[in-house]
Amino acid sequence: MARRIIGIDTGGTFTDFVLLDEGKITVYKEPSTPDNPARAIVSGIRRLLGTDPVEVVHGSTVATNTLLERRGARSALVTTAGFEDVLTIGRQTRVSIYDLDVEKAPPLVPHERTFGIAERVGPQGEVLEALDPEQLPDLVRSLLALEVDSVAVCLLHSYANPAHEVAIRSAIEAGLDAFITTSHEVLPEFREYERCSTTVANAYVGPVMASYLADIGEHLGPERVRIMQSNGGIVPLSAAQKKGVQTILSGPAGGVVGGFEIGSTAGFDHVITFDMGGTSTDVSLSPGQVSRTAESFIGELPIRLPVIDVHTVGAGGGSIAFRDPGGSLRVGPRSAGAVPGPICYGRGGNEVTVTDANLYLGHLSSRHFLEGAQELLIEPVTEALSRFAADLGLSAEATAEGILSVANATMERAIRVISLERGYDPRDFTLVCFGGAGAMHAVDLARNLGIPRILVPRAAGILSALGMLLADYVRDYSQTLLLPLQGLDPEFLEAAFGTLEKRAHHEYRDEGFAAEGVITERSVDMRYVGQGFELNVPVSGELAGLFHRHHQKRYGYSDPARPVEVVNVRIRAVARTEKPSLPEDEIVGEDASEAVLGDHEMVFSGDSFQAQLVARSKLSPGNRFEGPALVVEYSTTTVVPPDFHCRVDRWHNLILEPIR
Repeated sequence: MARRIIGIDTGGTFTDFVLLDEGKITVYKEPSTPDNPARAIVSGIRRLLGTDPVEVVHGSTVATNTLLERRGARSALVTTAGFEDVLTIGRQTRVSIYDLDVEKAPPLVPHERTFGIAERVGPQGEVLEALDPEQLPDLVRSLLALEVDSVAVCLLHSYANPAHEVAIRSAIEAGLDAFITTSHEVLPEFREYERCSTTVANAYVGPVMASYLADIGEHLGPERVRIMQSNGGIVPLSAAQKKGVQTILSGPAGGVVGGFEIGSTAGFDHVITFDMGGTSTDVSLSPGQVSRTAESFIGELPIRLPVIDVHTVGAGGGSIAFRDPGGSLRVGPRSAGAVPGPICYGRGGNEVTVTDANLYLGHLSSRHFLEGAQELLIEPVTEALSRFAADLGLSAEATAEGILSVANATMERAIRVISLERGYDPRDFTLVCFGGAGAMHAVDLARNLGIPRILVPRAAGILSALGMLLADYVRDYSQTLLLPLQGLDPEFLEAAFGTLEKRAHHEYRDEGFAAEGVITERSVDMRYVGQGFELNVPVSGELAGLFHRHHQKRYGYSDPARPVEVVNVRIRAVARTEKPSLPEDEIVGEDASEAVLGDHEMVFSGDSFQAQLVARSKLSPGNRFEGPALVVEYSTTTVVPPDFHCRVDRWHNLILEPIR
């Protein structure tokens, strides 16, 4: 990696930069610019490098925010006649089954911009009703009249035979200047609602992402920019412009990749990654490998694409505390964001946030935030917190601790979802925490869940950006089969995998990769006949036995006598990248006194303590100290309570464990 490359993660409050230049790592944080995220990116790169050229790996929240805020392209949907209401009907499930007043979010494409085309393909690809090309000119004229920016084409069973979608796409391209996406290119799998929802989501965010990425490419050079995907891999900028929906969780994915790699390097390959930023918290479980899933939701929208299995909750440093109608203290999911931000930032914020509560309790240092580049304001926080506490009938100190407890409870529930609810014991894992606020809350979560240790990586506040530099090129391919396993011809299955692998090698070859440099990993989605959903099983032996073992592990039940069905075949095509090596030094000794800057007052459980203020940049491998302590550095702050001690390992990670 003797070249200049930079990882960039755009967050709700800050945009994080990790520059690797001739093996040296430099970190930087720039306030995000939500109105135009590219502005913060260009500004940050210029502050670091001026106008010098640089390679960029970028993770973006633009697609996610576009979906959540419903500010995407003016889109239309073309589908099989009679299925125009597929987005409205969905799965006929209710988020709150007993709430009579619940309102379902409207579909991304309203009924007046949905068009049914007379055609029909069967589940095996047989043409039941041929597509009449005479109806296509009328379709194009209707789309022109509606002045749409993008069109999604999703026909019934097109995963088995895409010929009709190809014909419709050709007709629209010939008569309309719009972003067009077809379901057989985005998701060639069964389940009409999920396939249609994913295709429409790509059409909805496509023009926004294409414009945003084009803006970045114009400033930096499109050939120099690679984009992080939700599956933990990177793709060229041009590929991301076509399938923007694949970037919906790219920032969190970078964090999981980075957290797992750093944990594994330090000797802990069973980790729970905990990424607490300014707006939200992302958690993921890696039991020896990064966990992935083909099912995710953004708001109420199902997005059925391979993604790193991340669970997100609306709790972050900028989450706003409020009193609900019943008089109880609540925190989030509403956030102060980058502007105006927490009160202590001095940018006009006037509502108490989690960051403000941390500052009031001494869990932040007002003079050492961003290594002194920005001083946090304690006086306006004290005034606002006192007013809020009076409204609750509590002291300011109790209110601040209550805010942290409520936020911690939300994040604790998120970790329980990915661990205990899936059959994993948190006591078998190491909590790898990062994000600007993660190391301030990690000990409380570990204590409550019985997690034995916390690992705080070097420059933890920008780990997602570093993780992007550790990512490989990755593309996922799938195809629905829906065939019984018993009697399935092995040659047919081999041919199905071969078709996907041929497509992968073709696309990688167009990007300059030789076939021998591409590694393909095979897996199969399987289920018992009659089940509604399936399990993904890596192909590493006899399929029936593998499936029964996976089913037993996941659900505590298996039945070898019950017939099994092969639903989808999948391949994951990986082209390895050169990766930066993590700095490693020799152990020098336990004495950490040279890193102590002085005393600092902190509050824990209502008691005030004179804690050590420790400069992380002055700590060396082997150093040890006991809490209470506050470890300050540029990108984050680490809280070490009185019942924990901290040591520094060879890779400069902080390892926090209970005092026995």
